[in-house]
Amino acid sequence: MEQEDYLANHFINRSNWLRAAVLGANDGILSIASLAIGVASASDLRAPVVLASIAGLVGGALSMAAGEYVSVSSQTDIENADIERERIELQEKPAVELQRLAEIYEGRGLKKKTALQVAKELTKQDALEAHVRDELGINNVSKANPLQAALASGFSFVIGGILPTLTALFLPVNKLEYYLYGFSIIFLMMLGVIAAKTGGSSVGKAITRITLWGTIAMGLSAFVGYLFGVDI
Repeated sequence: MEQEDYLANHFINRSNWLRAAVLGANDGILSIASLAIGVASASDLRAPVVLASIAGLVGGALSMAAGEYVSVSSQTDIENADIERERIELQEKPAVELQRLAEIYEGRGLKKKTALQVAKELTKQDALEAHVRDELGINNVSKANPLQAALASGFSFVIGGILPTLTALFLPVNKLEYYLYGFSIIFLMMLGVIAAKTGGSSVGKAITRITLWGTIAMGLSAFVGYLFGVDI
């Protein structure tokens, strides 16, 4: 209960799913908008822009979810392997591991005698947990969750990608690339605000970062479309 109350006042417990969700939504907006802008710059018709957006939306969502699941699963496998390795080391050489734990606490500022006492008490309570947390840096808050990350990433990609798709579907086809750029920048700024508020970070930095890179990506896509423009 105390840990839950503590985490309620902080945002680190949201880091895993928030990272995947922000990445998915940002990629959804940016990927679909850039794709649509590139096609719109090369064509005067709405149909190819909408078709490209929908195809990108479906393929991108599946790719994001699968990629996130594989990536985070690999991280989880590494963590589990390290935990098992630590378990074996504790069984084979407990004295060495105790000294190593004490050195960690001493390095954090405790006196040598105090560090050793803390290490002994934590080892007595749960040696593996102490080493996993303080030596490997793995805890329940930061531990990766592949399924959670995959669902957050894939779902948020769809939510993000729908926005430029609707823009391509309903706004005037004349100068559609400019509408796509303008509205996508607004969408990205909104995402930056939501991400910053949810994570407790700077709104200004989030908006600046997401707008800058979004502009670069969509600008390059428009350039490619104009460069290879054809009548589709």
